Amino acid sequence: MVMLEMRPDCERCGVDLPADAPGAFICSFECTFCAPCAEALDDRCPNCGGELMDRPTRTGKALANNPASTERKFRG
Repeated sequence: MVMLEMRPDCERCGVDLPADAPGAFICSFECTFCAPCAEALDDRCPNCGGELMDRPTRTGKALANNPASTERKFRG
């Protein structure tokens, strides 16, 4: 089974986006943005033009067994 990468930050502003918290939006390539940035982008990924959708959360045992990525994408 392939798991979502669960990137740790917004690619546009750098805010932390914990895997176990709501508020992250992703496209089909897993580009990741916070809610305010997704809204500012009209829910369109600036990288691929794809639709930004709510990213599901990963909690408890699922998160422990399949940790989120630690590679930050914000370029600042």
